[in-house]
Amino acid sequence: MSQGQHSHVDGDERYSTLLNNSNAVRAVTSAVEGTLGPKGLDVMLVGPRGEVVITNDGVTILDKMDVSHPAARLLIQVARAQQEKIGDGTTTATILAGALVQEGVSRIIRGVPASKVVEGMRQGIDRALELLSGRVRVIEGLDDPLLERTVYVAGRERKDIVALVMEAARKAGMQRLHDPSYSLADSIIALENADNEVFEGVLLRQKPIFTRDYLQYSDAKVLVLLDALEPDELDEEVLTTEAGFAQYMDLRNRFAADLERLSALSVKLILLEKGIHPDAEQFCLDHGIMVVPRVSRADLKRVCDMTGATPIRRKALHKDSEQLAALLGDSPRVSYDETIGKIRLASGRRERIVTVIVGASTSEVVGESARIAGDAASALQAAITGGVLPGGGTSELAVSYALERIREAQKGMETFGFEAVSAALRKPMSQILLNAGYNPLEKMEEVRAAQIRSGSDSMGLDCDTGTVVDYEELGVLDPAPVKLHGLWAAGEVAAAVLRIHHVIKMKEINE
Repeated sequence: MSQGQHSHVDGDERYSTLLNNSNAVRAVTSAVEGTLGPKGLDVMLVGPRGEVVITNDGVTILDKMDVSHPAARLLIQVARAQQEKIGDGTTTATILAGALVQEGVSRIIRGVPASKVVEGMRQGIDRALELLSGRVRVIEGLDDPLLERTVYVAGRERKDIVALVMEAARKAGMQRLHDPSYSLADSIIALENADNEVFEGVLLRQKPIFTRDYLQYSDAKVLVLLDALEPDELDEEVLTTEAGFAQYMDLRNRFAADLERLSALSVKLILLEKGIHPDAEQFCLDHGIMVVPRVSRADLKRVCDMTGATPIRRKALHKDSEQLAALLGDSPRVSYDETIGKIRLASGRRERIVTVIVGASTSEVVGESARIAGDAASALQAAITGGVLPGGGTSELAVSYALERIREAQKGMETFGFEAVSAALRKPMSQILLNAGYNPLEKMEEVRAAQIRSGSDSMGLDCDTGTVVDYEELGVLDPAPVKLHGLWAAGEVAAAVLRIHHVIKMKEINE
């Protein structure tokens, strides 16, 4: 074997872990890159029992993939971090992370120290984020035309869903949309055989224990009980004595008095975290009180926020009428909708809460529609709080060339990492053009030439005609936080993968 061959083998062994991790990252990236852009296609996910999900939502694909490779799992964390923080842009963030890894690996195997590449990438990403932030277009309000176009893109050009999300945003109001603790996407509920609707109030997932006679109430008082609706309990040993039985009867009588007090206070809806005693069930049926047991803590909190109810424990039912009345909530209308099998609580003046109902004929279709609506709602809220940028990879392309000019003035081996960021930023547009059937290298040069001539970073390619167009004029826009957080998260994971020298399996610990 020649000296050159020995060197090649040694090099392969030296970088075997890096190449193995890179290949795993590439495999995961390839699962989602075909979905990017207006000409992107869907992925069919098949479960172990034959269940099927058809989607082009990046986080759904990655979350449901059977992935065991540790480096690949790191990449999937990019999508999860993007989804948790922003709620949109998971595919682009994943593709950027994959591109950063590939570009970093290509420089490391050429002899550049990994630490230098990672440091250069960190500097390049920081500068790229700075350049992107300087290009942000601020959204002036819910009537800003750039906002609706941004939602249109995120909603995959589904006009019905865009109209639904825009209506929900107007009803929620700007103040609520700016609240970091509020998520418009969390208000979306997918229902089979239902019509698309924006409902001002809360839709409960649980059914009442009876629905035959009591379907609707106006100006209803609402009781929220973080407990079961039943008498206070006694130990079985106590019940065997005469005094114990007398105490048991006192508790039953006291419980009956508590129920009478609730009826006198005009309580028409009782929400329980736990179950209900048969006596209480019969009392509520006789007095026209709707009862919903086993309601989740999340739903109870939403109801309390909207109605002003104070969640209480069972012992609080013993309070006098005036004290108990102060703990009740109010809803202008409570009804059971037999069509969708859900309870509707209309919101009053206290809190503007909206529920977005997304309907379709089958569970597969309604699930995908809900995911699209979730992306559109997240994009809307991100655009309102952080502005927008031209989409389709145009902003990233402009920043890529700006980084190249900055790199020319730098020294040191960190410039190779800086260069890797510049190359990776071209990947989103390259993939979109490839999915549309064009030669990425040729078309990206056309786009870049147009950006230079016009002095605008919004020049991109029409994926239908292949001509250069102004994306901002056409309304092809993305929320700025989607791009900024996506690039940041991609850089974090890429750096982690590139710094791995060995993968060592830990021994099992017997407890």
